[in-house]
Amino acid sequence: MKKLILAVVSLLPIIPLFGQTLPEVYVEGDRHHVQGIAYDPDAGKMYFSFTDRFIVTDMDGKKLGSVRHIQGHLGAMVFDRSSRRVYASLECKDDVIGQGLSDFAKGRSMFYIAIIDVDKVTSMDMDSEDNEAFKIVCVREATKDYHSRFYGCSGIDGVAIAPKIGRKKGKDYLYVAYGIYGDKERTDNDSQVLLRFDLRDLDKYAGTVKFGEFYSEGPSKPLDKYFVYTGNTDWGVQNMAYDRSLGKMFLFAYRGSKDQFANYDAFFFDVSGKPVKRGLTGVEYDTSRHLVIGSWEDQVTGIFFKYGSTGVSPLGDGRFYFSENGRSETTGAQFSRVRVYRWDGKTFVPEG
Repeated sequence: MKKLILAVVSLLPIIPLFGQTLPEVYVEGDRHHVQGIAYDPDAGKMYFSFTDRFIVTDMDGKKLGSVRHIQGHLGAMVFDRSSRRVYASLECKDDVIGQGLSDFAKGRSMFYIAIIDVDKVTSMDMDSEDNEAFKIVCVREATKDYHSRFYGCSGIDGVAIAPKIGRKKGKDYLYVAYGIYGDKERTDNDSQVLLRFDLRDLDKYAGTVKFGEFYSEGPSKPLDKYFVYTGNTDWGVQNMAYDRSLGKMFLFAYRGSKDQFANYDAFFFDVSGKPVKRGLTGVEYDTSRHLVIGSWEDQVTGIFFKYGSTGVSPLGDGRFYFSENGRSETTGAQFSRVRVYRWDGKTFVPEG
């Protein structure tokens, strides 16, 4: 009887949060700043990435569980309500980003999606190693482009769950965005690169962490690879969010510095719009045609908005939880204050 009840519950539609008043949530991490957040409306919980630690809180900010000893830089996150998993970017890099986080890399870097079974994170300071709650799958396409020095790729960061680009609705997929070097002397780093993956395929490749070792299992190719022409950014898409009611994908970055661009720190486009297959602007070593969103004449729409790069979680009704990060004056720890904002058609405005 229990199995039958669970099967019926799993088929129930996921209800948007229209009209619900949601609280502000405050939590402190440690020495590393917050990288991503994800809201779980079904359990009344919030999930945080503080670079080297995954933290679970209730909506009063009380810590309920955490995973530490994470091998690398844990970044942006998104919560999948149907599977009750958090998908987060994870970089194991032998560079300035990896210092103190993945020193074992020694001339070698790899990039992963961490798949966190949130219902198994039941106590504080759980170890990521050999932990069924914290699995990883290699993003081989990004790893290849990083080592080839293609498209300004510095790794990966932003993640989002959305339908296939070019369609109004349908099956959901995981999108993973490259980190992009902001180098003003390059011409190949003015597009954001998004990879599309099947969520269930990623789950099939996932394995547990063996600290000090590289795990190389993962899809050989993404289902699609998109180039979003935004102009220059510093470190590329830090966080992404798809809002189903708006049909829009939002990209949040640190502002670029090339004079020919407006250098926005947030961009958005309609997911239902069909990308165009054409050559890439400013990429001399790649003359093949790719799926491109935006062009030199018509850049993807951008705005100036100070939040989003350190965490955003869409509510599905035009509202978003944004992380407002800082450092506590009393404890010295990095904190995240999470508040609700609403998209008014032009920008995000705080609610209440």
